[in-house]
Amino acid sequence: MNATFVPSLLGEDARRRVISVVVPFLNERDTLKTLVARVSDVLRTQGEAFEIILVDDGSTDGSGVEAAELERRCPPVCLITLKRNFGKAAALSAGLSAARGDVIVTMDADLQDLPEELPGFLAEIDAGFDVVSGWKRKRHDPLSKTLPSKVFNFVLSRAFSLRLHDFNCGFKAYTREAANYLQRRLYGDLHRFTPALLHSAGFRITELPVKHEPRRFGHSKFGSGRLMRGLLDLLTVVLLTRYRSRPLHFFGGIGLGFGALGVLGLVYLTALWFLGLGPIGDRPLLLFSILSTLAGLQLIGVGLIGELVVVSKGHQDAPYVLDERRAVAHREEENNATAC
Repeated sequence: MNATFVPSLLGEDARRRVISVVVPFLNERDTLKTLVARVSDVLRTQGEAFEIILVDDGSTDGSGVEAAELERRCPPVCLITLKRNFGKAAALSAGLSAARGDVIVTMDADLQDLPEELPGFLAEIDAGFDVVSGWKRKRHDPLSKTLPSKVFNFVLSRAFSLRLHDFNCGFKAYTREAANYLQRRLYGDLHRFTPALLHSAGFRITELPVKHEPRRFGHSKFGSGRLMRGLLDLLTVVLLTRYRSRPLHFFGGIGLGFGALGVLGLVYLTALWFLGLGPIGDRPLLLFSILSTLAGLQLIGVGLIGELVVVSKGHQDAPYVLDERRAVAHREEENNATAC
């Protein structure tokens, strides 16, 4: 893999920022050449130094061969090839890990995202945002894809108090700091939750409307199985963002709810027994109350065990993220004051 920057792109100014464009792909042979050419044209016109990182997520249609040829002929391109299809989150993680830019842009390879919109993303980063998430306001996809997406975005925006219209848009831009934070947390299908993961850490997020072109080549990788996986991943992200350092609050809260229902049922049945209003041993409520109480105790126990695990780890990952931009600005102010 050619992971070095081309000197001609950097020019004489070694401090000039570099834009990394990370493109995960799976069986997109017909689009890669056009995509690389358009991205290169846009960024060269903007006067940006850049690299294009293509991540082959186990393609079987010859996309890898096409990408390797692009890497050979176009110095800004470097190719990462995964052994098999690991999924988009893994491909993004590999691309973010290899990226050396000051700003990292991720986009899909199907040409439904327009490279000509890159300057808008860079402008929002320059305005002080850490993450710029694309919003496909008018989508050229079938209802079977757009309807679940609307429900997904509605639930997610309420669950994390983050008012975005399109969490799952693959067209995003990140600062170096945000990309580093995200790269360590991407696995499974969590790429759909990147704004929520970063928002929970305090990164500044904005949304940019983008055009969405109809798919001209290949076919969508969307499947009905993603709905169930998305629901389970939502629970995972809630645990990771809100309850990672306090699992008892999550499991204990649910456990107290079940336990309260069970205790109320047992108190009610006990009152009936004392009042002589009939036998209680054959009532379904008795079995439900016992099971509910036991379930509540078990969930509280799980929460307590989770707390012990967190404490035993010694909080290896800091529960906060420093504002590197502010720290750099503060150091520059101190240097200027010293110089004066």
